[in-house]
Amino acid sequence: MKKIASILILLLSISAFSQDPVFQKSNPKAEERAIEITNSYDLQLSLTEKQELLFQQKVAEFLIRRYKIESEFSGKEKLDLLYNLQREETAEMNDILTRPQMDVYKQVKPTIQPLETVEKE
Repeated sequence: MKKIASILILLLSISAFSQDPVFQKSNPKAEERAIEITNSYDLQLSLTEKQELLFQQKVAEFLIRRYKIESEFSGKEKLDLLYNLQREETAEMNDILTRPQMDVYKQVKPTIQPLETVEKE
């Protein structure tokens, strides 16, 4: 009985620490778009090679989440989720960018990655 309980706990702990399957799936569309977005930011931010790679990976991760939201939601709910997603992305970029880069990033983000709008009915 102890062996069964131990195996069960082991299996549960492995699944609990596994990565989110959404981020594990390769999305060529998101990766291609992430490269374009990163190149646009690089012109403004002068990213180092390491920053560029991390930045691109982070953008691709959030694009995958964005595409999922866009396909599953609509209207104000979709806009709210996208707004929160952009706020989360901006917060996570703090780990990659320097303070001066972060200031520029916040200024140019609305032009490079604009948020959708919802028309009132």
